Amino acid sequence: MDTRRPLRTLAIALGTAGLLISGCSSGSSTTSASSSAPRAAASPVPAALKTFYAQHLSWRDCGVTGFQCATMKAPLDYAKPDDGEIKLAVSRKRATGPGKRIGSLLVNPGGPGGSAIGYLQGYAAIGYPAQVRARYDMVAIDPRGVARSEPVECLTGPQMDAYTQVDQTPDDAGEVTALSGAFKKFATGCEQRSGEILPHVSTVETARDMDILRALLGDDQLNYVGASYGTFLGATYAELFPARSGRLVLDGAMDPSLPSVEINRDQTAGFETAFQSFAGDCVKKADCPLGTTSASDAANRLKQLFAGLDAKPIPTGGPRKLGESLATTGVIAAMYDESAWPQLREALTAAEKGDGSGLLSLADSYYEREPNGTYANLMYANAAVNCIDLPPAFTTSKAVTQALPTFEKASPVFGKGFAWASLNCAYWPVRATGTPHRIKAEGAAPIVVVGTTRDPATPYKWAKALAGQLSSGTLLTYEGDGHTAYGRGSDCIDTAINTYLLEGTPPSAGKKCS
Repeated sequence: MDTRRPLRTLAIALGTAGLLISGCSSGSSTTSASSSAPRAAASPVPAALKTFYAQHLSWRDCGVTGFQCATMKAPLDYAKPDDGEIKLAVSRKRATGPGKRIGSLLVNPGGPGGSAIGYLQGYAAIGYPAQVRARYDMVAIDPRGVARSEPVECLTGPQMDAYTQVDQTPDDAGEVTALSGAFKKFATGCEQRSGEILPHVSTVETARDMDILRALLGDDQLNYVGASYGTFLGATYAELFPARSGRLVLDGAMDPSLPSVEINRDQTAGFETAFQSFAGDCVKKADCPLGTTSASDAANRLKQLFAGLDAKPIPTGGPRKLGESLATTGVIAAMYDESAWPQLREALTAAEKGDGSGLLSLADSYYEREPNGTYANLMYANAAVNCIDLPPAFTTSKAVTQALPTFEKASPVFGKGFAWASLNCAYWPVRATGTPHRIKAEGAAPIVVVGTTRDPATPYKWAKALAGQLSSGTLLTYEGDGHTAYGRGSDCIDTAINTYLLEGTPPSAGKKCS
């Protein structure tokens, strides 16, 4: 279980499609977002980066109907742009019409570590509203270290299987040592397999890559929809390039001012809120596997199930058994989207009867494990980005033990596991380069920040905080369940965002949808 990953919905945001990456061509200039506020003047491109901004993208068919693919070059190290380059995968689907083309719309599903190209081809370019797809070229770039862009690699499939099954609620010194050892082995594997790229996968560097892509697409300003971690990426872009920021939608927002320990503790509370919502719904149903009395009783039933699995894992119909760690991950996976609740009820019912296959399937979807035992690089890139963006939440097991009461207060169900999972960056081979800070992005056009009131992974208060920090931020609230809001069934949310993307007019201050 890795709880530092504020991922978007598993069902659609991480859909992947195989493609071959090639080279590229450019598009026309974008129309800027309207704003009465003074705009910052665009800074000239540094001389050392001009060759990257002047490269030519040669697009070609990438084997997926309607999509073109290309390869973009960026400096491996922006501080030393002459010392090497990195190749980044790009894909697009041209505007379909009718209506005048506005420009390119870059999309990112979050993670960090989620494949933006997989998201584009599996969902965004077919699932975003038709009027948006008609007037924008839909574009995605896999961030450095992710999927098709020189991916970070850490463990073999069998090693990752073992890692996901390590007990993350240690009961004694021996189990603490085993968990710490697993984190160390993970970090060492990343260093051995991906040591050259690990120092260069920060969100700041990825945001700089996005600006190169913006220029190569022929757009004066970047139009962007980022979900979950993608909101931090989008806000970072606005901070670095306020004059080049066009229509930015930050859905399921993160608060960049928080240190790692507070991020983890807030997420702990967020998943507790989501679970209480699930439990409240479950107990109303006659077949609820957690009882039919109250949400608090359901929580106790789930804790008892976890305790039983900790003591004695159950079969799954395959070589792996379901222990507490994988079971917890399976439950967490279903908290991202309320449409997964029926599947979770079935999985919990089966687990109560000694069949762990349902919860294992949910956990595998979270970790992006294929049936053949291989894993996508999602969790490797996730750790690499998180551990370089911020200093670790904890550096010793003693610090975790001292913080346990606050985590368990935040969530009696998940608190202990979330606290120990927060130790994962303590052994990282690369020192963090980022620090918590407020992002103002002064001079940027209006930016729409979207928050869902019972979002498990990016708590609603984060959206409120980011909207308040941004000098041109506007908060749009969805009163409901699940992670993120755009394209998830609310006509109110979709209409507000579509109007902004198509006309440049943000929703009114304080607008709420349900």
